[in-house]
Amino acid sequence: MITQKQVEDTICSLYRDSVIELPQDVKNALKDAYANENDETARLNLKAIIDNIEAAHENSIPMCQDTGLPIVFVKLGDVKVENLYQGIRNGVEKATITVPLRPNVVDPFTRENTGTNTGKGIPLIDVEVVEGDYLELTIFPKGFGSENNNALKMALPGEGIEGVKKFVLETVLAAGGKPCPPTRIGVGIGGSSDYALKLAKKALLRDVNSKNSDKRLAELEDELLECINSTGIGPMGLGGKTTALDVKVELADTHTAGLPIGVCIQCWAARHTTAILRD
Repeated sequence: MITQKQVEDTICSLYRDSVIELPQDVKNALKDAYANENDETARLNLKAIIDNIEAAHENSIPMCQDTGLPIVFVKLGDVKVENLYQGIRNGVEKATITVPLRPNVVDPFTRENTGTNTGKGIPLIDVEVVEGDYLELTIFPKGFGSENNNALKMALPGEGIEGVKKFVLETVLAAGGKPCPPTRIGVGIGGSSDYALKLAKKALLRDVNSKNSDKRLAELEDELLECINSTGIGPMGLGGKTTALDVKVELADTHTAGLPIGVCIQCWAARHTTAILRD
């Protein structure tokens, strides 16, 4: 059996790693953007980001003061787990103290801070039942400089793929420099309103260099990235070639009367870390 303590310690370790160490694919993409940029202001901003990432690594401190809202993606296979919920919650609270993390979780009306990065409905836990004898835990700390710029459209079926492109570009233009570009853009199409946004967020777990296995979606990802980077918003919104590092699209079937479109924007600190446990 996977014990509650194992889950707690794993979540704490994952949270620490995710806020201090950026995934290698994202670091490489930022370095490539710097190498390909010819705008001096953009290069200055990218250099500052890269230096910040290296300083976080060298000093074992979070790369951003916003250590995010705790989101945990769970893949649950055929394993026995002792109190998964409490293990995750305890792990977040432990990380808050030991890393340490900035306490970000508040009551939405009173703004009273819980002090633990846990609260009513928090951490957000998404459980996917899978085949196999393992438990996969992914920490996805989501900063709200980018989260505040997410968007949902319940489009009409007739708007089609052109409607998707238009809405994604409108969302990026409205966000401008607020989400600390260069960003990663997740797009969820189909399902229901809530599921479209969940797909968009899950899309950001993919490697920067991954190609969608659906040729239609792979082509859409490339086209959207080209359109977004042609806006000239650039790093930190001050101009340049790279407004987004990548665009990832995920799709689910939907109701005959609708075309839900969710857009999830992630800042340059595209943090997530995964571990697999077996009983």
